[in-house]
Amino acid sequence: MNAFLERFLDQLYFGEAIGHVVLVSGLLGAGAAWLTGRAIAHDWRPPWHVVVAMLLLGAAARFIHYALFHGNLLSLTSYLSDVCIFLIVGLFAWRATRTTQMVRQYPWLYARSGPLSWRKIGQTTEV
Repeated sequence: MNAFLERFLDQLYFGEAIGHVVLVSGLLGAGAAWLTGRAIAHDWRPPWHVVVAMLLLGAAARFIHYALFHGNLLSLTSYLSDVCIFLIVGLFAWRATRTTQMVRQYPWLYARSGPLSWRKIGQTTEV
């Protein structure tokens, strides 16, 4: 299984070291995606703003791979995999922040029904 994962990552990131990918895409990029998703939610902007921001963040991450670690700048597969990671993290942060906002801003209307959802007070959740 380990050899399969190494071949898969090698195809996605064209021979870049796994440590570089984890550092740039995993720590720096995902952290920036989380903060960006939260900031967009705090301004009450719609989720498509997160999508646009993550596309730009993906380009910035590709540039960091290129400038610091001599990665391939114009690699479409690497860019798309970074953007997918950033979208997941950014939209998760947006939704978690929006849930907190709705529950705090309108406590007489909404109650938290999970980490990413809210419900109207008096409304029962059916399984």
